Amino acid sequence: MSVSVAARGIAGATFDHVAREAGVSRGLLHYYFGTKERLLVEVVRRECDVRKDRISAALVGAEGGDHVLTALVSTFEDFLGEGPTTPIMFYELITLAQQNDEIAAELREYARRTRRHLATELGAKQQAGVIGLRADPEAAADFLFALADGVTMRRLMEPAHDIEPLMVLAVAAARSVFT
Repeated sequence: MSVSVAARGIAGATFDHVAREAGVSRGLLHYYFGTKERLLVEVVRRECDVRKDRISAALVGAEGGDHVLTALVSTFEDFLGEGPTTPIMFYELITLAQQNDEIAAELREYARRTRRHLATELGAKQQAGVIGLRADPEAAADFLFALADGVTMRRLMEPAHDIEPLMVLAVAAARSVFT
């Protein structure tokens, strides 16, 4: 579904396209998901779990603010390096959420769970004396995600534009979260 939404938009991402690309029957998708919206909700849930796992894995051995920041930047660069499929899917879903309460609720939950997960990881590092934070972990996580969202949007709007100077500035801004 992610690939289909990125290629065709939500309106064009039909069960027929998704079934053909996944090598399964359309009926199987209907059986398990019922509607395209339910399938989209499941895609969002899965993506949330993947992102949380990647954040946790990146932070496991991080010692100190610079290591934590480097791990988070690396995770974000990996996300950007995966191509536009996931970011496009999320931005398409944000648009759909304006008319679909179920999608809106799922996106809010995705944002909350992912932010809370990073906040918990940062809080644990702070409690362990590994890092210091200039704000509470929830606000720090919120700020870091806002930076990432902005860079992601810039990448989607101008795919050929060199974002390295922007990344340097974003990392400097992110560094301000740590003491």
